[in-house]
Amino acid sequence: MSESVTIALSKGKLLPPTLALFRQAGYSEYFVDENDRRLILEYPEHGHRVLIVRPSDVPVYVEYGAADLGIVGKDVLLEQSPDVYEPVDLGLGVCKLVIAKPNGQVPIQRLSSKLRIATKYPNITERFFNQQGLPVELIKLYGSIELAPLVGLADRIVDLVETGKTLKANNLVEEEVLAWSSARLIVNRASLKMKHAAVTEVITRIKKQVSKSKRSKGTKKGSRQ
Repeated sequence: MSESVTIALSKGKLLPPTLALFRQAGYSEYFVDENDRRLILEYPEHGHRVLIVRPSDVPVYVEYGAADLGIVGKDVLLEQSPDVYEPVDLGLGVCKLVIAKPNGQVPIQRLSSKLRIATKYPNITERFFNQQGLPVELIKLYGSIELAPLVGLADRIVDLVETGKTLKANNLVEEEVLAWSSARLIVNRASLKMKHAAVTEVITRIKKQVSKSKRSKGTKKGSRQ
């Protein structure tokens, strides 16, 4: 058996496609029943221990060595700036981080007063507005961000958008894209040295499968043209 590694996976919407990717990469036992409430899953045939954690906690587990590898969205990495190695963009969970405003409001550049921005991404938001030289007051929220401008809590929101349907349903419009996000494979720097063979095997398998999927999508797209 190869040296064991611990992998932190993001619970929620990203978990099913992540497990599917691992199965395609040769880790055929990577299944989780939807009613399974365990937070630690053992796959001894691969020497893997899998932790199921909140997306915002994945970089913490990896940076501090509780997990050797992890899967998390780029938005979380931009917000937290953890000291981890980021070798693979998985191309899963693609979405964008945007500034949104109530439909009909004037652009940011034409406003003279200090803006109140509601977001669960205060660090990304603050960096952006500092670069623009625009004063803002940040209000950190953890959910239902779209509600803030509707009840006068904030002038703008900064949030992750996949389809834009929620913005439209709440009469909000996209004003500017701050960043694009997709799932990334991240690695603890010490683990890459101390467990080099086992960690590199996971990286290589996942990278190979991601490349294969991209080629397959490109072929299908080309055949339809």
